[in-house]
Amino acid sequence: MKANVGGIDRILRIVVGLALIGLTVTGTIGVWGWLGVVPLATGALGWCPPYAIFGFNTCSMKK
Repeated sequence: MKANVGGIDRILRIVVGLALIGLTVTGTIGVWGWLGVVPLATGALGWCPPYAIFGFNTCSMKK
């Protein structure tokens, strides 16, 4: 697995994932909020399967 999720993208995924999980735990939103695990995991790992399939890469170019 080669990293394909860059800095800002990773931060946003982690924040959104944690927010969805937090809202679910507090009962603000329904069970669908557990889908926040997906962006949290892809942000933490730095790899997104759909990005790999479609050839996207938000990582910065290394010299």
